[in-house]
Amino acid sequence: MSVEPYVLLSDGHRIPVVGFGTFAPEKKSMSEEATRVAIAAGYRHIDGAYLYGNEEDVGRAIKEKIADGTITREDLFQTGKLWSTFHSPDLVRPALERSLKALQMDYLDLFLIHVPVDLKPGEDMLPVDENGKYLYNNTDLRDTWEAMERCKDAGLVKSIGVSNFNRRQLEMILNKPGLKHKPVCNQVECHLYLNQSKMLEFCKSQGIALVAHSALGSSRDETWGIGKGAPVLLEDPVLNAMANNLGRTPAQVAMRYLLQRGIVVLAKSFTPARIKQNLQVLDFQLSGDDMASLEGQNKNLRYDCIEMWKDHPQYPFHDEY
Repeated sequence: MSVEPYVLLSDGHRIPVVGFGTFAPEKKSMSEEATRVAIAAGYRHIDGAYLYGNEEDVGRAIKEKIADGTITREDLFQTGKLWSTFHSPDLVRPALERSLKALQMDYLDLFLIHVPVDLKPGEDMLPVDENGKYLYNNTDLRDTWEAMERCKDAGLVKSIGVSNFNRRQLEMILNKPGLKHKPVCNQVECHLYLNQSKMLEFCKSQGIALVAHSALGSSRDETWGIGKGAPVLLEDPVLNAMANNLGRTPAQVAMRYLLQRGIVVLAKSFTPARIKQNLQVLDFQLSGDDMASLEGQNKNLRYDCIEMWKDHPQYPFHDEY
């Protein structure tokens, strides 16, 4: 099965099927160089977010690659995300403008609501009280979405979507009276151990692209996820045996599995050789048997479970999908 290098979004824009992820809390200082390497290697889809704290670094790398003639701004597909402390409708556009300024850009190609969980507005990204308890807010996601629509209408962003939403939350937006622009995508954790088959089926039925973050597993970060005890996806024996047979890396096979299911894949690395390897996934195919074998590895294992917010009314992962 061949895979096209772009997916057509419902609003007519095209998103490259392989993107470079820039979230690296432990390696923030390396973001600029890694982005530079990624663009030189051929990535044209860069996935960023205000939360990552490195938009200025990423922006500098992009500006440099535009200045040296490697790319034009039009060649690039840049994603940004609205953080949870900016869900109040009056804060959405200023948050987007702050990201644009950091990136040194006039517009984003895609702007997502990062997480449906709404936190207390303010400069503190993870607001807590004196006892260390997270401070929540309760903006209606539909009001946040209307503010996102206004950003698109103002030309500050070409496409708008969501991230880490469950089906119910997506339907709430889709069924909103007076909906002007529907979400073009839902970016969710998706990989061999959490294959998101039901979410994928739902998104396809609605003309919504599924974008996979943590496509190679996750760093097993204690803050956001299940921590160090989790299995390492890229050490999976079935995946490794298949990679050996095909003369490919386990990461390439894990990514190709998602691509052949029609999913847009984000991959993150700070090793130049791996950054290049992860882009070389359009020139080989997995057979039907290979796909079925990888399908069998699903464990419904979520690495990025943001458990610290599980008592929030908008926590997305209580639902099956």
